[in-house]
Amino acid sequence: MVEENVSFEDNLKELEEIVAKLEKGDVPLDNAIEEFKKAMDLVKACDDKLKDAQDTIAKIVDDNGEIVDFDVE
Repeated sequence: MVEENVSFEDNLKELEEIVAKLEKGDVPLDNAIEEFKKAMDLVKACDDKLKDAQDTIAKIVDDNGEIVDFDVE
């Protein structure tokens, strides 16, 4: 399981390391499956953080201090 309070950049770095390891092809099958599962968890964590960032950016405070919500898709 991926820790929630780890930064996007740290998760991405770990994901890149797993991909590099798997691309080499010298990982035993059982380990490769576990690494793949972890990589998928990291992908989800990165995607969630990106969506949260997108939502945050989509909300802008106007001159009156009111939040204006823009639809971003």
